[in-house]
Amino acid sequence: MSKGNGQADVSLEDQLKEEKLKDTQKQASENELPAADPADGFEETTVSARDPGASVESGAGGELQKLRAERNDLFERLARLQAEFDNYRKRAAKENAEYRDYAVSDAARSLLPVVDSFTLALKNSAAKPEDLRTGVELIFKQLQDVLQKLNIERIPSQGEPFDPRVHEAIEMVETDEAPDHHVLEELQPGYRIKGRLLRPAMVRVAKKIG
Repeated sequence: MSKGNGQADVSLEDQLKEEKLKDTQKQASENELPAADPADGFEETTVSARDPGASVESGAGGELQKLRAERNDLFERLARLQAEFDNYRKRAAKENAEYRDYAVSDAARSLLPVVDSFTLALKNSAAKPEDLRTGVELIFKQLQDVLQKLNIERIPSQGEPFDPRVHEAIEMVETDEAPDHHVLEELQPGYRIKGRLLRPAMVRVAKKIG
C-alpha cells in the first residue's frame, strides 16, 4: 500500500473511534435522570446509599424515645406507690386510734363494778366501822381482780434485793433489820403489765451499819 493510502486508512480509523465515543456519551446522557425543576419545590441533593450519619441519628432518636417512655412509666409508678403509702399510713393511724379507744373502753368497763361498790359504800357511811372496813376490803379485793384480769401485777418489793429496774430508792437507811441493799420498806407499790414497767415501787433501802 502506498504512503498516501496508509495515511488515509489511519484517518478513517480515527474517525470511527471518535464516532463510537460520541455514541457512548450520547447513550449515557439518555440514561441519566432529568434535573429537578426548582419551580416544582424540589431541591436536588446527593445522598449516599449508605449514609452512616443518618443511620446513627435515627438509632439515637429511637433510643431517646424509649428512655423517655421508661422515665414516664417510672414516674407514674412512683406516684401510684406514694398515693398507696399515704392511704396505708392514714388507715393504720385510724386503726391504731380505734384500737386504743377499744382498749381503754375494756379497762373502763372492768372498773365500773368497782366504782359501783365505792358508791354503795359511801351511801352506807353511817354503818358500823367494822362493816365499813369489811366493805372496803371487799372493794380492794374486787379491784385486785380487775388488775389481774388486765394482766397488771404488783412488783414484789418488801425484803427483796434492791433492783433499780423496778425500784426507786427514796432513802438509804443504816440498819440491821434487813440485809445490805435490800428493800427495808415499801412506800408506794409498783406495777407492771405483761412484764413492762408501769411505774417503779418507791422504797427505802437498807444499808449495812458502819
